[in-house]
Amino acid sequence: MLPAEPAPPRLDAEQYFALVDRGEIRPDDRVELLEGVVVSMAPQVPPHANAIARITVLLVPLVGTRGVVRVQCSFRAGRYNVAEPDFAVVPGPLERWEHQHPNEALLMIEVSESSLPTDRLSKAAIYAAAGVAQYLVVSLPGDRVETFAGPERALARWTDVRPAFRGERIALGAFAGLSLAVDELLPRASR
Repeated sequence: MLPAEPAPPRLDAEQYFALVDRGEIRPDDRVELLEGVVVSMAPQVPPHANAIARITVLLVPLVGTRGVVRVQCSFRAGRYNVAEPDFAVVPGPLERWEHQHPNEALLMIEVSESSLPTDRLSKAAIYAAAGVAQYLVVSLPGDRVETFAGPERALARWTDVRPAFRGERIALGAFAGLSLAVDELLPRASR
């Protein structure tokens, strides 16, 4: 029997950012740190890119000054996680984040196509453990939005997980009176 190979060491957020500072990870590399492992992200296909543009146009004026909408920016989700969510709505003011990446969020949104398993399982647990108030997975292949609320940080899980379908609205828990229409988050329905 061959001896087992030792597991590669996990990187923490500081080690990850040191790789960036040394140029070993370049700004145009599409990667993120998940559970101490540098993970590559799939290139954006047109439906994903269009969804990012559509949700940006929708989300920024909706949130207004109640939070800061960050699009595809780093989010420190604990010691071993530096995620690159499609959207993170973080507490303001904007200047608060000039010299550090946010480590708290009022709302997180991922647009999923090929990344659906990672977004639903790995990232959902990471965001719950980080105490993100609400998490939405816009499932392009599933034509629905999966909603996660009530994070249990110690258990890295959510108390309320449910799908939302066309015709429904999703209340934004951190923003009293605000909601998003599922139809506005998804591509226009085929005729």
